[in-house]
Amino acid sequence: MRALLVTSVGITCAAALTLPLAAPALSAPPPHSASALPPESPGAGPPSVRAAQLPAAASAGSTQSLPLEPLAAPSDRSMGPATAGRGLERRTARPFSLVGVVWDDAEAELHGTVQVRTRATGSASWSDWQDVETHNAEHAADLGSDERSSGAVRGATAPLWVGASDGVEVRVRPEPADPQDRSEATPLPEGLRLELVDPGPDPAPGPAEDAAPEPARAAPVGRTATTAAFALNPSPPTTKPAVVPEVLTAEAEAASAVNAELAPLGASVIPALTKAQTEEAANVAPGAKPYIGPRPGIITRKGWGADEKLRERQFAYTKTVKAAFVHHSATGNNYTCKQAPSVLRSIYRYHVKSSGWRDFGYNFAVDKCGNIYEGRAGGVTKAVLGAHTLGFNSNTMGIAVLGSYSSTNPPAAAVTAVSKLTAWKLGLFGANPKGKVTLTSGGSNKYKAGAKVKMNVISGHRDGFATECPGARLYKKLGKARTSSAKLQGR
Repeated sequence: MRALLVTSVGITCAAALTLPLAAPALSAPPPHSASALPPESPGAGPPSVRAAQLPAAASAGSTQSLPLEPLAAPSDRSMGPATAGRGLERRTARPFSLVGVVWDDAEAELHGTVQVRTRATGSASWSDWQDVETHNAEHAADLGSDERSSGAVRGATAPLWVGASDGVEVRVRPEPADPQDRSEATPLPEGLRLELVDPGPDPAPGPAEDAAPEPARAAPVGRTATTAAFALNPSPPTTKPAVVPEVLTAEAEAASAVNAELAPLGASVIPALTKAQTEEAANVAPGAKPYIGPRPGIITRKGWGADEKLRERQFAYTKTVKAAFVHHSATGNNYTCKQAPSVLRSIYRYHVKSSGWRDFGYNFAVDKCGNIYEGRAGGVTKAVLGAHTLGFNSNTMGIAVLGSYSSTNPPAAAVTAVSKLTAWKLGLFGANPKGKVTLTSGGSNKYKAGAKVKMNVISGHRDGFATECPGARLYKKLGKARTSSAKLQGR
């Protein structure tokens, strides 16, 4: 198996816009406003068409960081302790689509409630108060790791997707120190700041070779986005547009090069393979029983528009992949699948710029339509060290299903995508999705450092940490995911 290392290719949980396909060419994207986009049912449209709509180049975003101010104490003591808390009154801000609250000490917990309401861009309408998940410490690099010890890591709530907005109000209220005496409050962490994240506009469409994940439909290298549209919608033009080679930054080239055996340099999608093609690509010996699922189509970091200059240049690896931890991003369910790349870019920026992590925390992400996305950089076939399950990041991978699934059922397409992804990735490392595995804890609120813990090969985040993640409704679906994943492996 692979040895533990941290390396560079040249340069190098918690917490999600695709382009609509049109004939004869791919049209420009609409603004990434939740109100401007039509509702979308999970799983609508064939995967190959959905993938062809995805953006293909990185684009800039921004983060506004606003210190929270003291709030007036609540007049009704029954509503909480007399201590006022902190927050911001209604104010106009530069455009943003995702919010979160951070503080100075990554080891400090925020014992209280965080609520925000926002104003949709270009309107006078304010949302209702929305709760932000405060307990997010379990989505982080392991204690004592280089990433955790960098000095840049901060405490943070889960991020919340609010859609295109230009106004915000926030309030942070502490819990009472004693439930029987609500006059005293638990101190809030120092340095509370509101983070307003703008994912930036969607990048322009890229070359067609990464437009369709199905191998039978994958366009040859050298086609343009226009000819990709005709590969899915026949009646091609009489004259092919000229191919303009894209110049990648050193960071983008490094992030793409680690997947060079799977797709061309700069590809936006790693195409799906049949089971036979997957076994051939994995160099399975003739006559051997491989137990590996077909490779699903995977949208690369370039495909969802990751700004590779944000992350740490080096890639970090662990020895192997023994298990998969399933999460929900806790960012809410008010996103369309066309907005999923924007949600990802927002979470990525929040993880790196606001929380101080080296990169996006999860190894993979899945949206409500079942699209699979490459997460932390380093190569989708490799044992990339993530920051998803505190205490159990080594020798595992983290999969975040975009949304909140404590009281909402996850879409069937998302659960199916988890099955497909784990059947393939766990199969590369010889892991049985229906099996058990013993992992060594790096330290969490559930298992002390060094403890040997037996878990399911496909586990929920709560199996390694006392947390609500991945939400009760998604957690109940993991049994089905294990069975389906093993079946795809041929077990």
